[in-house]
Amino acid sequence: MIGPFVNVSAVIVGSLAGVCIGSRLNANFRQNMPMVFGCAAMGLGVAMIVKVKLLAPVVLALVVGSALGELVQIETKIQQLAGKTRKWVDKFAKPSGNISQEEFLDKYVALLVLFAMSGTGIYGSLSEGMTGDPTLLIVKAILDLFTAPIFSSTMGLAVGLLAIPMFAVQSSLYLMATLVLPLTTPEMLADFSACGGLIMLATGFRICGIRPFPIANMIPALLIVMPLSWAWTMYIVQ
Repeated sequence: MIGPFVNVSAVIVGSLAGVCIGSRLNANFRQNMPMVFGCAAMGLGVAMIVKVKLLAPVVLALVVGSALGELVQIETKIQQLAGKTRKWVDKFAKPSGNISQEEFLDKYVALLVLFAMSGTGIYGSLSEGMTGDPTLLIVKAILDLFTAPIFSSTMGLAVGLLAIPMFAVQSSLYLMATLVLPLTTPEMLADFSACGGLIMLATGFRICGIRPFPIANMIPALLIVMPLSWAWTMYIVQ
């Protein structure tokens, strides 16, 4: 299990670096670089979307999964948890920049999805568990290594704490991959990647401030896209 450890290390190192050098980063650098990372997230999303085999079940999964997320109010619960996290972290290390609670919560939810629950991380963890190839998670780690300092320079050590849920998600999926593999087909994995790519694309739009997509509420789509892809292949596409 190489990928999850590399990715976690990148987030922790990047977050610590951002806290240490945050006061020396000028405002333009902190403002403009997230746009670049958002663009990179959108690029990764597009690269994953083009792998799609059956577009209809992917779209259906995204719509149904997002509706379930809205009903459960996943994003609201994550925002509440993020608020508590900031209060706890602020006892030990204040954020370096002047950032409002609303802005903090909005960015924190986007970063939680980008670091811990992105299609790249989830698909990369499953891929490494199934094939032993950590390449996708290492690519994600490179992106996270340069993303974390920018945000931790204003948001503080709370960004580094995202390594905890990220490792929990990635390591669990890696260990579960051997159980999932016999139940999947190449088409199901491709559609799973495409669904994750759509969420990554929305994450990029949110990081860039173009559109505040409810990213966390879209996560349930990843749980249902492969069953829908299988059912579509078995009963609709002949």
